[in-house]
Amino acid sequence: MTALSPAPSAFRADLRFERLLDGFEPSFEFEPVGPLPESEFVDRLRRIRREATVAGYDVILIHADSIGSYKVSNSYLRYVCDWAREGVLVVPTDDDKPLTMFSIFSSSVLLPPAGEPVLVEDIWQVGTWGRETYNRPGRTVDKVVQAVGDFLEREGFSIAQIGLVGDATSKPYWDGLKAHLPKSAFADGSAIIDRMQKVRSPREQAVVRAAAQLADIGIQAAYHVIRPGVTDHEIYAAFTYAQMARGGETGDGYQIGINRYGTHCGKPYGHVVRNGDLINLYISAVIYQGYTAQIARMIAVGDITDKQEEVLQMCVEGVEKAAAVVRPGALVSDVANASFEPYIERGYLASADSRTMPYNWVSEDDGKPRLVPRKHVPDEDWERQGRKLMHVYPATLGPHNPNVGHSVSMQKFQNYNIQSNNHDLLEQGMTFVLHAQWLEPEVAGCNVGDCYLVTADGAENLSCHTPLAPHRVKAD
Repeated sequence: MTALSPAPSAFRADLRFERLLDGFEPSFEFEPVGPLPESEFVDRLRRIRREATVAGYDVILIHADSIGSYKVSNSYLRYVCDWAREGVLVVPTDDDKPLTMFSIFSSSVLLPPAGEPVLVEDIWQVGTWGRETYNRPGRTVDKVVQAVGDFLEREGFSIAQIGLVGDATSKPYWDGLKAHLPKSAFADGSAIIDRMQKVRSPREQAVVRAAAQLADIGIQAAYHVIRPGVTDHEIYAAFTYAQMARGGETGDGYQIGINRYGTHCGKPYGHVVRNGDLINLYISAVIYQGYTAQIARMIAVGDITDKQEEVLQMCVEGVEKAAAVVRPGALVSDVANASFEPYIERGYLASADSRTMPYNWVSEDDGKPRLVPRKHVPDEDWERQGRKLMHVYPATLGPHNPNVGHSVSMQKFQNYNIQSNNHDLLEQGMTFVLHAQWLEPEVAGCNVGDCYLVTADGAENLSCHTPLAPHRVKAD
């Protein structure tokens, strides 16, 4: 095994780490928003029960599972009752019957506060099972199925129409309940809540606005520390500290892409900022009160090429062109098509058609897999750690995806995309990101975008506190 070279001084713990943010103050004052009021959840429950009635369901079961690191597989429970953990929620369609929660599955749960479920009357702790960890023979899934099934029978739902809301992790629970209650009929009811994600209420809009403000503050903190000699770890840490210190829920919902070509969708690995670097802060999720905001910014360090300047300008224009179309009643496809006009004018794309458009992760034209080019790509910071980059990423040029954005909501809900084949009309209260992207391997790259709210007469840029144009850093 190759021995690692000693780490450079930039990676050793020293007082510089704590001094990088000295003197930092955001250019605006963050406006915190408290948890959503109970009335918001009362209204959601009313709407869910009404749709359940129309669908003929006697009861709805809502499930989220643990996926490790204190995270859950979807946001259904948090949306319905502000429960940020795993469980099965029983929602009778009759409004005179209370909500009941079955949890807690494992020791990876978080205890309240925060997260006491709203409107839930009883919480049943099923327990954790397994010989190795708990020395309790049995399987947790089976115990949950037994507990929920027995409860439904006691409540008169042994022969019932049952709507199921969950994801792929829910299948073993649903399969078990179908065997436990063979005379009941089960149907996927997830669309009931999915439909409610299209338009945000005024209180939800305020939370998304606050999340976007946190992202802006994080970006301003990153700008404060970026200079030659600083590492990507320090930039990422500055962003994380600035937003989480003001109420952000997590520090892993974004990426930093940093090299000489503008690569995005990366994580810190020890890159030292140098003249000629292009840095992308791809804020794919700053989470606040359960809701996310997404924006993206580029930073140019010192001298960059004319080609790179052209790509940066093209993408900035792409966002501006798309944003100019946003208003209630506009076609989503018109927003997408407008964003690609600067690409077509410059000859980068032939069409805004998302089906024919090249993009970074596309397969071959015949649908077969595309080979990622094998080549040694020099990276002194990676090689100092004893490794080599032996493939060219991405495999082909184009935008990151064949769209200019997507809806912004809670994590794990199905997005609608801003692309050429989406002919829905924009509605007041919709929130989404518009991010124009281009990446040509070993040549140039850009990813810039803002978070938007559709208003009564147009659009509000929720990430307005940092300019869309690339941030410039001197390399002296």
